[in-house]
Amino acid sequence: MPDHRRLPRSTPEDEGVSSHAILALMDELEASSPELHSLMVLRHGTVVAEGWWAPFAADRVHQLFSLSKSFTSAAVGLAQAEGLLTIDDLVLAHFRDEAPAEPGEHLAVLRVRDLLTMTTGHDADPSDTVFAAPDWVRAFLAQPIEHAPGTHFTYNTAATYVLSAMVQKVTGERLLDYLRPRLLEPLGITDATWERSPQGIDTGGFGLSITTEDIACFGQLLLDDGVWGGQRLLPDGWVAEATAKQVPNGTEPADEWAQGYGYQFWQCTHDAYRADGAFGQLCVVLPAQSVVVAITAAVADTRFVLRCLWKHLLPGIADRPESPDPAAVDALRARLTGLRLDPPAGESTSAAAARVSGRTISFESNPSGITSAMLDAGPDHDTVTLVAGSRTTTVEAGHGTWLPGWVSPPGRPGTFSVLSSGGWSAPDTYVLTVRESDGPLVLTATATVTGDDVAVRSRFHVSFGPTEQAPLTGRLSA
Repeated sequence: MPDHRRLPRSTPEDEGVSSHAILALMDELEASSPELHSLMVLRHGTVVAEGWWAPFAADRVHQLFSLSKSFTSAAVGLAQAEGLLTIDDLVLAHFRDEAPAEPGEHLAVLRVRDLLTMTTGHDADPSDTVFAAPDWVRAFLAQPIEHAPGTHFTYNTAATYVLSAMVQKVTGERLLDYLRPRLLEPLGITDATWERSPQGIDTGGFGLSITTEDIACFGQLLLDDGVWGGQRLLPDGWVAEATAKQVPNGTEPADEWAQGYGYQFWQCTHDAYRADGAFGQLCVVLPAQSVVVAITAAVADTRFVLRCLWKHLLPGIADRPESPDPAAVDALRARLTGLRLDPPAGESTSAAAARVSGRTISFESNPSGITSAMLDAGPDHDTVTLVAGSRTTTVEAGHGTWLPGWVSPPGRPGTFSVLSSGGWSAPDTYVLTVRESDGPLVLTATATVTGDDVAVRSRFHVSFGPTEQAPLTGRLSA
C-alpha cells in the first residue's frame, strides 16, 4: 500500500487552533458516545490532529454509509462536464427500457436534479421496497410519486442509486471505475471499494469504503473549490452549486437536519456543510474557518457530534497562528497516540466453563432462527459455533484481545470481516463481543448459565433497527 499520508502536518497552534479545544472536543465525545473510530482535523489544508481508536488504524478503510452519496454527486458533476448528461435531463430519457409502460404524470417530468436534491416527489422513502426487488431501477420507477418533483423533500437513498445507474449507463463503466482516474487516484485514494446491486451497479447511496485521510482529502478538495495540488478535479462551479442550499428540508432553525440540502450534501449551522453517513461517518467543511473535520464512528446521534464541534472546536480557532503551547501539544499528541477500544474485561475461564465447553446448547424457537450453539473453550481463545437452519457460523474469540475472522451471521447475506473477543465477566456469565473490522456495528452477547439452562441477551451498540435483540433461551445437551 502506498503511503497514506498525503497532507502536510503541523501543530494546532501553528495553524491558529487551540490544542486545548481539541482535547475538550475529545473529552466530551469520548464521555458521551458509544465509540469513535477516527478523528482528523485540518486547518488551511494541514492536519493539526489525527487519531485512531485501536483496532482501527490509519491504513484501514471504513464503511461510509451515506457519506458515499457525496462521491456519487461528484460523478454526476463530472459526467455533466463531459457532456454525457445534464442535471436538467429527464430521468426517463436515460431509462426508456426500464420505465413503466404508462409513466405517471410526475414520473414523466422527474429530472436528474430532483434525484440529486432528494425532491423526487415520493411522499415517503421508497428505498426499502426498491432494494428488496430484483431490479432496483425498475422498482424505483414503478413507485408511485405523490408530489410534483422538486416540491417535496424526502430522504431517498434509492434515488442516489438511480444516479449511479445513470452514470454507469452514460459512461459504460462502474461509478467507482469512472471516478478512479478523474477523482480518486489524483487524491491518492487507492483502496476504495463500493458495494454493488444485483445488477452489478455500484449502490451509489451507500457502500463506499475508504480511509479517514481519504475522507479528509475529499473535504479539502471541496474547500478548495474542486482544485487539488493546482489541478482542477471537479468542474468549475460544481462544488459551490452542489454544497449550496438547493432545497429546504425543515423549519427548525437549530436542527442540523433542517438547514437545507444541496446535491447530496447537507447544510449545517455556522455556514458549514457536510457529507454525512449513518452512525457518525462525517466530512464537515467550514469554509469561513478553512477547516475540514473527518470522523468515523459508531454513534447514534450525529447532531451530538456536530454540537460538540461547534461548542469546542469553533471557539478554539483564531485568525492567526497562536503562541506555542508545548505542554498542550504534548498532551494532545499523547492522547491521540494512545486511543484504544479494548475488549471487555473478563477471565479466560470460570467454574461454568468446563461444564459448558463442548456441549450443544439447544434454543427454543426465536426470531433470529438460531437453533443451537456451542462454546469450545481454549487456552488463548474460544470458538463459538452458531447454527441457524442450514447455516453455520463460527466465531474465534480472543481472550483479552481482538481476534480477526470472518462470519456469516444469521439473517444477513454474505460474509463479513470481524474482530472478536470473549471472556467470563462472572463465574456464570460469558460475554462475546463481535465487531465489524471496517464499520460501526458491534454485537455484545451475554450468556448466563444456571445449571444446564442458558439465557442469552444480545445488543448492538448502534443499529438501523432495535439495538436490543430478542433473548435466547436454551438448555445444554446431556
